[in-house]
Amino acid sequence: MDIIFDTHLKNLEQYLVSLLSKNMEEGNQIAIWRKPKSSFIQILIDKSGAVKRVSPNLEDLPAGFIIHPFEDQADQKAYFLEADSYFKIDISLSFDAQKDNLEEVEFSNPIPDLKNNIRKILHRIGPSNENFTETSKESFMALVEKGIQSVEIGILHKIVPARIKKIKLGSEFDLIKSFNQLVRSYPNAFVNFFHIPEVGTWIGASPEILIQTKGDEFYTMSLAGTQKAQGENPLKSAAWTQKEIEEQALVSRYIVDCFKKIRLREYDEHGPKTVLAGNLLHLRSDFKVNMKSTNFPQLGTVMLQLLHPTSAVCGMPRTAALDFLQKNESFKRSFYAGFIGPVNVEDETSIYVNLRTARLVDGYAVLYAGAGITEDSVPEKEWEETEMKCDIIARHLT
Repeated sequence: MDIIFDTHLKNLEQYLVSLLSKNMEEGNQIAIWRKPKSSFIQILIDKSGAVKRVSPNLEDLPAGFIIHPFEDQADQKAYFLEADSYFKIDISLSFDAQKDNLEEVEFSNPIPDLKNNIRKILHRIGPSNENFTETSKESFMALVEKGIQSVEIGILHKIVPARIKKIKLGSEFDLIKSFNQLVRSYPNAFVNFFHIPEVGTWIGASPEILIQTKGDEFYTMSLAGTQKAQGENPLKSAAWTQKEIEEQALVSRYIVDCFKKIRLREYDEHGPKTVLAGNLLHLRSDFKVNMKSTNFPQLGTVMLQLLHPTSAVCGMPRTAALDFLQKNESFKRSFYAGFIGPVNVEDETSIYVNLRTARLVDGYAVLYAGAGITEDSVPEKEWEETEMKCDIIARHLT
């Protein structure tokens, strides 16, 4: 897996830098990703010059990459990059052995010039009318306390407030180097970068699948609870509090309730188990359904509509939680805690919750992180949890 970083394969780095510089300069939309436990970097380019909005009816869409914000849209539509060009690179093989299957890119310009061109384009991506003011510790802890009070009086069972952290990108910021570091550091995450001119440029490493369909199989997960991985064998030494166990159980029960709404009774559930995501541990349960035996070929679209936004990024009950966040969070989440991923690419759809993510804007990385709040929450610890989550991406934005 580390072959992409070997010094004798600089051609691969130059290719990715050249590809990104060329397409960003031409105003194309581009998505680059590496799925969990995969050796392939996948690249999709939309060269139409048109910003596409689609209804997320997954089974009816062409091959592409979907991006849906957290906030409800009046038309319920998502952004969609259509695959005018799609190819992949196996990072376990040499670049030279694969270059004939890749999109042709001119290699004449020196890498430093191309990297500088990417930096200039990123700096030209100025702020929109959105608020990118960094959230202070005091205001976030006050929001957590307000959430705890709402749980205690019975308005909410759980709430997931979020915050913003901003870091200035250095004069030598290297987008491809950052992406490669994320690939190497987080093998179990969906490492992604996407760029839609005038809409947004984001980079991240999400640990959470929202829905996945491949052949006749449907898959989803419940992921909640967070602690720092410690010791030589963190998976075995993890100890979970009742608060964290109950938080994860709430997410699992929500998925089961969604199955009940559509009268789906034939599913497999496994977990919860402790899983590693970067330097953090989470509790996860897995759910699988055979869409053929249940005669439910549209299950991916139906569950996507029922699950988003999940209780893990919003709260419960969902309507009350969304109302709380709308009234009390001081910023728009945009694509943070929305969903992203490839649709009908190589006969597979993999949609992820857009977590552990940063928006690149005006020479800054705008980092987003949230924390699940129940009546047992402690504001100081919730702040520390969001710091750990922000650091997952921030440490690699060099």
